[in-house]
Amino acid sequence: MPNPSLTLIEIYTDGACTGNPGPGGYGVIIVQEGKRRELSQGYRLTTNNRMELLAAITGLKAIPPGSRVRLYTDSKYLSNAINLGWVDIWRAKNWKKSGKGKLLNPDLWKELVTLLDEHDVELVWVRGHAGHPENERCDQLAVQAAQGRHLLTDHGYESSQADNTQQPGLF
Repeated sequence: MPNPSLTLIEIYTDGACTGNPGPGGYGVIIVQEGKRRELSQGYRLTTNNRMELLAAITGLKAIPPGSRVRLYTDSKYLSNAINLGWVDIWRAKNWKKSGKGKLLNPDLWKELVTLLDEHDVELVWVRGHAGHPENERCDQLAVQAAQGRHLLTDHGYESSQADNTQQPGLF
């Protein structure tokens, strides 16, 4: 049950990737009590969906536990997984999908779910590239981060690719 006495924190997020996989980045805007913070980071090799998840994770990590949050994303991957309950099914199945197919990005889903459990979060989908000022700014931050000089290693992605190349028949 939401606690209306808590101040609402708004978090806007976006991820970007040049190529998929390729260099990627995320952008986050946090608005709390009239103050605004922007966060971004780039990675040398990742996917767009990983950057969408990492943006949400980064935003939630940057606020105090127990916060009331409205998190905005233009990612159907993220919004559907949370709002349609897919992530609850994956968690109940020990991070496996129903039926055939491997759950992608389980490292980030686990981290995100832990953070969602720590906060009172309403996740709102917004149409990307449709003129929403904060979404457009997050996109700019994500693209700039992906094009930056000091790109980090997405260890979760790169190690999963190394694992896949050592196990024939996964593709």
